[in-house]
Amino acid sequence: MLLPGTAHAANLQPDDFVGISFWLISMALAAATVFFLWETQCVSGKWKTSLTVSALVTFIAAFHYFYMRDVWVATGETPTVYRYIDWLLTVPLLMIEFYLILRAIGAASAGIFWRLLIGTLVMLIPGYLGEAGYINITLGFIIGMLGWFYILYEIFFGEAGKAAATKASPAVKYAYSAMRWIVTIGWAIYPLGYVLGYMTGTADQDTLNIVYNLADVVNKIAFGLMIWYAATNESSLKDN
Repeated sequence: MLLPGTAHAANLQPDDFVGISFWLISMALAAATVFFLWETQCVSGKWKTSLTVSALVTFIAAFHYFYMRDVWVATGETPTVYRYIDWLLTVPLLMIEFYLILRAIGAASAGIFWRLLIGTLVMLIPGYLGEAGYINITLGFIIGMLGWFYILYEIFFGEAGKAAATKASPAVKYAYSAMRWIVTIGWAIYPLGYVLGYMTGTADQDTLNIVYNLADVVNKIAFGLMIWYAATNESSLKDN
């Protein structure tokens, strides 16, 4: 049985920059998984779950990237279905990370967890249905954007944002702030690609795939590194 990627590894061409980006990101995600799991040994107990979830995010994404790079190298087609399966699993986990870091400092409620999770599903599912042709593409885009705006409201101005502002240490505040700006700026790449690639057709698939791949470095790996930063800082303070 061949592992994902082995069947078409020899077909990767030196001028296939999209295929190269798939390979680079898949290995970066795999390396990040090892790093986050290893670092769980270095943080206090209340932060281990956050780092483990970060590792789950990068592991799930890496596994999907192994298949996505195979699809691209073998066919030259955009692996839309694999991307959405990846997002449907990893994006809710990323949102749960906001809840977990607030729980680690004793400032989280169940309401934060459910609001972020529901907002994420409202953002993702209509987007996929529109892109796959099950519903009107504009309607899917509008509903998805409403879900994203709901998430942004919660992490900036809602209960989660207020808890971080009033109860978090400087290290956690820094990490939380960076995480929510990743969700604001880093995630903006996806609806922009949706509009340019599927609603207006003004962006070619090569460019969209490269941009999406690079965005996943920020939105998954850098996001996890912010959690690692907060976890290691808080754990070192406890040790001292």
